Amino acid sequence: MKKLLNTLYINTPDRYLSLDGETVVISAEGNEIGRVPLHNLERIMTFGYAGASPALMGKCVSEGIELVFMSRHGRFLARAEGEVSGNVLLRREQYRIADDPERSLAIAKNIIAAKLFNTRWSVERTLREHTLRVNEEKLRKCSAYLKDSVNKAVSAANMDTLRGIEGEGAQVYFGVFDEMVLSQKDKFTFTVRSKRPPKDKTNALLSFAYSLATGMCTSALEAVGLDPYVGFMHTDRPGRRSLALDLVEEFRAPLCDRFVLTLINKKQVNEKDFEEREDGAVFLTEQGRKDFIAAWQKRKDDELKHPFINEKIQWGMLPYVQALLLARYIRGDLDAYPPFMWK
Repeated sequence: MKKLLNTLYINTPDRYLSLDGETVVISAEGNEIGRVPLHNLERIMTFGYAGASPALMGKCVSEGIELVFMSRHGRFLARAEGEVSGNVLLRREQYRIADDPERSLAIAKNIIAAKLFNTRWSVERTLREHTLRVNEEKLRKCSAYLKDSVNKAVSAANMDTLRGIEGEGAQVYFGVFDEMVLSQKDKFTFTVRSKRPPKDKTNALLSFAYSLATGMCTSALEAVGLDPYVGFMHTDRPGRRSLALDLVEEFRAPLCDRFVLTLINKKQVNEKDFEEREDGAVFLTEQGRKDFIAAWQKRKDDELKHPFINEKIQWGMLPYVQALLLARYIRGDLDAYPPFMWK
């Protein structure tokens, strides 16, 4: 149980929510374990299947408090809300911003600057922890380039320029990614980022992690009332979750890349976890996916201190916090969207 940004998060799946007057009562196996006054809340998000009482659902609906139900793994399930909801106003403003190149650019610059910043600190972390095992000069050169790219992203004059800065930064970063693979080098050699399909084991791991993180961002955006299909940097395309693809950029290096490197370097994956198809595509086996997801769930439970809200949260909650901050900016509650910047 955690309260952030006037949202009550119920992270443990066996918690049942009920109403006592003007208070949310949190119970486990019939025993009360906590209470939170309703008047302090804008939203309740519960991850699990124990549920909520009809009385609480009715009270939330009448008071304009969103009650959001997520699966244990973070997939959006449903939202209980009243007859009149602020989501339509939020989404209409989202669409206005998406149609305005200048306003879209302001958000996109913050997101890409954060992506480049986080990518740089992924390199810096390897340098700090494994100086004697890597090509220090090569990694420091990459870090310096990414540092300069952050400044360029912040001052980008238009979206095409920003995309160019982001693309060049990614190319430089993936150009040294193999340096950060410290064990099983013969099996997990990385030369270039390949996506559709991944052409080697490391790319298969990265693609799967990015897919899971994008799903988390999609659910987070749905949960706060934003449309995950209408983005600011990624353009509209049928079936493409453009805003989720925007949001996930901030998490690629600190959440996905570092996780994949840990799996490889700690030998939590091996060549038996992969299968190569006739066209050269490489994918995780069914057992490999199961093991990957089990480790991913553990990673999501790890805690970090969020640099903007200055509170400890689980990594798995990060997309929901950022989605809330984005929604608050779109509503006009914040002067600018504060992206996630990690060290």
